[in-house]
Amino acid sequence: MTGTLELRGVAKDFRVDGHTRRVLDAVDLQVSRGEFICVVGASGSGKSTLLSLVAGLSMPTEGEIILDGHPITGPGPDRGLVFQTKSLYPWRTVERNVAFGLELLPLDKAERRRRVEWHLAEVGLTGFEHALPRQLSGGQQQRVAIARALVCEPDVMLLDESFGALDVQTKEDMQVLIRRVWRDTGTTVLMVTHDVEEAVFLGGRVIVLSIDPGRVVAETEVELPDDRDLTLKRAPEFLSLRASIEDLVRAHHGGTPARNDTRDLPTRQVTSRGE
Repeated sequence: MTGTLELRGVAKDFRVDGHTRRVLDAVDLQVSRGEFICVVGASGSGKSTLLSLVAGLSMPTEGEIILDGHPITGPGPDRGLVFQTKSLYPWRTVERNVAFGLELLPLDKAERRRRVEWHLAEVGLTGFEHALPRQLSGGQQQRVAIARALVCEPDVMLLDESFGALDVQTKEDMQVLIRRVWRDTGTTVLMVTHDVEEAVFLGGRVIVLSIDPGRVVAETEVELPDDRDLTLKRAPEFLSLRASIEDLVRAHHGGTPARNDTRDLPTRQVTSRGE
């Protein structure tokens, strides 16, 4: 089935000032087709490095990453990537930015036009086809980036702190949008974020990474309704789950958890290989 992702014993080293530093170590993760998975962790946990490896922008030092039964050896149209920073081509119109990836695929003009129109409608940008990026707000530019990532119909969409640079109102609008787009398309989503509230609102499962090196230390099932709106963020069950995951992030950053109570939350502690 397309969109099934597996990380097996993945580690990543970097050379820093002549010394080898292990950023990720023994990461095992399975993502099923159609899941929305969020990865959280403090700065230094290797979240963006993890996404870069899945995108094929760099290769793991150890282990392997498998997508639909095949090892990832580089970038490919089966993965769409949306960064936090603006990555649009400023000289291209909205529709030509979205169509960029399609130019590399063996599609006729009618099919390209159909896909661009559908995805622009999906992200609420019908009527902005001929606008340039500088004429759009930050939220609209991210909508273009999402449409561009999805127009090639990838098996997995990768979100790298994609809403981190937006103001609070726009960020929440984008969270609602990406949940709807995910439900409409059925695309597997792997997102990394430092924002635990965002992870709980968006994800069906939240993965917590430790730091130095980054390891999977907990997985939490988000047992909240599939049909989510922003009022959910005020619900007691949401606030409790958010606090529990924030405690996990803090505990694996060397800090002290904010509270001492233990709730019956669906969290599984994970022991990494070699520990």
